[in-house]
Amino acid sequence: MIAGLWFAAVLLASRLAPGQELNQDPGLNQDQQVAQQAAPQFGSPANEPGRVAVHGLVRNGATGQPLPRALVRIEGDASTGTLTDGEGRFEIAAVPAWPQTFRVVKPGFHDRPYATEEVGYPAEGPAHSVLVAAQMPELNFVLTPNCAIHGHIELSTGDPAEGMTVMLLKRVIRFGRGVWLPNGSAPTNGEGMYRFGGLPEGVYALYTQPALESEPAVTAVAAGSGAKIARDGFPSIFYPDAREFSGAAHIQLAAGEQAEANFTLTSEPFYTVTAMGALPGSRSAPAPPGNSAIVLDASGHLLPYVPQYDSVTQTLQANLPNGTYVMEMQTFLHPGSAYPSLEIGSVPAKESHNTGEVSGSVEFTVDGHAVAGLRIPLGPVPINAILLRYVHSDTSQSGATTPRTNTSEMVNLTLDRADGMPSAFGDSVSMIDGIPDAVEFTAQPGAYWVNMYLPRKGWCAGPLNGGGLNLALDPLTVSLSNPTPPMELTLRDDCATLALSLPQGLAVFAPGEEKFYTVYVVPDFDTTVYIPPMTMHPSSGATLTLDGLTPGNYHIYTFDSPIHLEYRNPAVMAALSTSGQAVTLSPGTTASLTLEAQ
Repeated sequence: MIAGLWFAAVLLASRLAPGQELNQDPGLNQDQQVAQQAAPQFGSPANEPGRVAVHGLVRNGATGQPLPRALVRIEGDASTGTLTDGEGRFEIAAVPAWPQTFRVVKPGFHDRPYATEEVGYPAEGPAHSVLVAAQMPELNFVLTPNCAIHGHIELSTGDPAEGMTVMLLKRVIRFGRGVWLPNGSAPTNGEGMYRFGGLPEGVYALYTQPALESEPAVTAVAAGSGAKIARDGFPSIFYPDAREFSGAAHIQLAAGEQAEANFTLTSEPFYTVTAMGALPGSRSAPAPPGNSAIVLDASGHLLPYVPQYDSVTQTLQANLPNGTYVMEMQTFLHPGSAYPSLEIGSVPAKESHNTGEVSGSVEFTVDGHAVAGLRIPLGPVPINAILLRYVHSDTSQSGATTPRTNTSEMVNLTLDRADGMPSAFGDSVSMIDGIPDAVEFTAQPGAYWVNMYLPRKGWCAGPLNGGGLNLALDPLTVSLSNPTPPMELTLRDDCATLALSLPQGLAVFAPGEEKFYTVYVVPDFDTTVYIPPMTMHPSSGATLTLDGLTPGNYHIYTFDSPIHLEYRNPAVMAALSTSGQAVTLSPGTTASLTLEAQ
């Protein structure tokens, strides 16, 4: 809704001369308002008692130059707004003298980001809080130009590469660690050109979706035909010319930069691979619909070749070029299906935590001919368990009691793939309401970074270990054939509290734009628990109190702007211009710290 109002304001303001205000009468309808604004206007309204004129400058964050025709408006007041003039200056008259929230918008630019990074086209970041008062200083806003990646695809056949799909990945900081996430797709036009626009600065990678000649490979299933003849097509390629993500180029874009990334794709034969599921001791059985199947390379990295279900032959089909692959399948046994009853130990599948869910994988090689009749041995999906060990303190004042049911309320678990490629099917982890004192989950195969959040007040986390690994430093490997080694997470009720305060000189909301600070609380010890970045500013209170912290040593880092801090990367931390503030949190106590902020 708010975005729509901004867009309408930009359209209306674009009809005005630079520096001319929007001053709509809410009693008029839209047509009357537009006509009123289109009429010649002379001068500006005089300031009323208790109101002041707000002056300022908007600059280009990449060049430092004044930015003309940027819309500056007060949030919540659709009748007030103005465009900057040719020198980037603006004036809004008769603004009530109290705290106001300003937004600055210009197509092709974005405002400062949030400290928490997300993929996608840049959303408006935190608004500008301004204490409007007489004799207030001039406002200075900065908008950063967007980036873009463009290029074309050339086919070895000489045909136009129309309708092919290019996928974009972005490296983002999640839970203090750099990971790659999908950031959209773009089709090629009739000349084989593609473009990703409106991108924030950052690091990107590109790859093409595989395609058969005249149709996408991921949707081409010859129903009932067996498709035993080869069809020419174009394999998936990571820019500039790699079959696997490890060979992809990392495209670094600074503010306002544009990059050109061109692909040359060579046609080669694609061969049909068909597969069925098979339970122990049974013959090959039809692949049931509604399954999830993926294709990986021999190293276990996800590939963008998606097996399709053929309803006529009841098989999985994939079109693949020469190479060695692994096909993985995960599905549910539906009542009345062709599969016999599956026993999980002595417990029937219908009574297990993952009722009727089975999975399996098979490795195979495509070498100049179709591959038919693959059998994917299916078995119960391994359930991974994190045992919760509760440690009580005799001096604990938290009153925390040990829960015996619904352990998902104690621990929220998130997995991020550690191999660079995004997860195959949306969420990477499925939580299960399991046995007391354990968190049970299933996940697609792969190597993952484990991240924890503890929602239950009064509890904090110790280390997470499993199979001889410290899972704060080493990724967790999940497979379809075997459950992960037993893992144990220590939970303790002697949590510490930290009270952070702004220095006295910065704790007052003075006239003009309010400064705000991004604060990271970084443990000096290994932990999988995530402490999100926090924002502090005078109008929200000079003190921020954090409870539920694990006792130990921490460093506090304070920045006067939003920053995406990869604090789990020692090299990044060593390169910081600040060493942070050290603080020790003792069990069951509260520590206070005045931030070193500029």
